[in-house]
Amino acid sequence: MKLKDEQYGGYYGEVGYDLNISSNPPKGGIATARLLWSFAAAYRITGDSQYAQHARHAYQFLSGPLYDQEHEGIYWAVDYQGNPLDTRKHVYNQAFAIYAFSEYYRATGEEEALQLSIRLFRWLEQTGYNHQTGAYREEFDRFWQEQPNEMLSENGVIADITMNTHIHILEAYTNLYRVWPDEQVHQALDNLLLILHDRMYDPQLRRLNVFFDNQWNSLLDLTSFGHDIEASWLIDDAMQVIGNTDPVYQQMVIDMAYRVAEVAIQPDGSLMNEQENDHIDTSRIWWVQAEAVVGFYNAYQRTGDNQFLQLIDKLWAYIKVHIIDPRPGGEWFWSADDQGEPGQREVAGMWKCPYHNSRFCIEITERMN
Repeated sequence: MKLKDEQYGGYYGEVGYDLNISSNPPKGGIATARLLWSFAAAYRITGDSQYAQHARHAYQFLSGPLYDQEHEGIYWAVDYQGNPLDTRKHVYNQAFAIYAFSEYYRATGEEEALQLSIRLFRWLEQTGYNHQTGAYREEFDRFWQEQPNEMLSENGVIADITMNTHIHILEAYTNLYRVWPDEQVHQALDNLLLILHDRMYDPQLRRLNVFFDNQWNSLLDLTSFGHDIEASWLIDDAMQVIGNTDPVYQQMVIDMAYRVAEVAIQPDGSLMNEQENDHIDTSRIWWVQAEAVVGFYNAYQRTGDNQFLQLIDKLWAYIKVHIIDPRPGGEWFWSADDQGEPGQREVAGMWKCPYHNSRFCIEITERMN
């Protein structure tokens, strides 16, 4: 809230590890959408009018400077004054806008926000979905010409299809269905559940594979523990919203949660990041810890297994000591190392903003109530 840009709109683009605010970095579409979702959801569950005011401010920036009125869709980034800077259109980015606009409508009843959600949904279904591969495409230029997926490929590969994009389309469409229970959205959600189970899920390893080529070959032996535990509860949420009770999907949800609990928890109660082949990245990333709390609580609700509550207790204790920044003006550190020392990456930026951690607070508040 302290990063609100009164002059140019939106929120300042970066806060360094030293807590110095940089007022002129770019303002990202993903960060703005996540801010809008967070403020809208916070207002919805608390009724606090200051959250409504900030949601309105974020909404005006996402639907204004970041929205390409001429060619449709959300830009990757604008400059600090709101001028188009990186005009690529990534499907992941559009999904977060749907997620945010639908939440804003859910919290405020703002009809324009619902219509923007529906507009983007129809555009994604028309342009973003590839009927030949049975997957959503990833990256486009401003004019919706498909481009190599630079922005959501990692670990030395350029992926035609990513698990990450698909779980966040699922998340976005689930939220849209809550406020607009249209049959088109229902069908798209059914299809996404099918993709995740039949194409991405590895039942032997009880994980989602991460990167694929256009023939659905997995490009890496990579386990993303944070994405698996996040996907576990997002898939369950989608199933509950549309009333899908397929026992095969239910088993996938449970098995993924147990797998993460078995192999990724550290002795200090935290969750490590990922494993590629035999190399394990033990970094404790902020969002991975947040999603694990929600994912384990969801698994407890599904199974009644108290081990998940015990994992949450230890994980929350770790977050309070090592991830939440105790400095005045601090938020959550990006990460902590094996000794619990914070990583010195930015505290706020294009990817680091309220969403994973605010959503953890909101989800647990709602579920425990």
